[in-house]
Amino acid sequence: MEVKINKEIRNYTESMFFGLSLRQFFFSVLACGVAVGSYFLLRPRFGIETLSWVCVLGAAPFAALGFVRYNGMTAEQFLWAWFKFTFLMPRRLLFLPENLYYEAMRPIIEAREKGLPAGGRSRRGRAEKAAAEQRLSLNRKKKARR
Repeated sequence: MEVKINKEIRNYTESMFFGLSLRQFFFSVLACGVAVGSYFLLRPRFGIETLSWVCVLGAAPFAALGFVRYNGMTAEQFLWAWFKFTFLMPRRLLFLPENLYYEAMRPIIEAREKGLPAGGRSRRGRAEKAAAEQRLSLNRKKKARR
């Protein structure tokens, strides 16, 4: 006697009717009902070949709902997740690159573009700053002597 054991215990489903789980059986019966209903409703309007295609295409979504699993979700769970993602919580992702090196070097780059030396000040500005520092140091010396 052989007993089948799934490698993954979470994949186990109990067979209820004809080797199908209750879910699969319910959707199979629903698909058959849709096919039979569409056959009797559309028989006066279409030929047999067209009618058979209409029955198959009408029943296929209901049959798929019972058997399809995607990323561990049933078809309804997947459809609800897709609906929420697409319509209820749409997100517009915007990519804005951030260049830290450029931000750190921006003053130097802008100074070079204006034609100033790398320090960002002209030679005249540096000379004025040096003169101001000398005056400040002289004033401190004078105050210290008093």
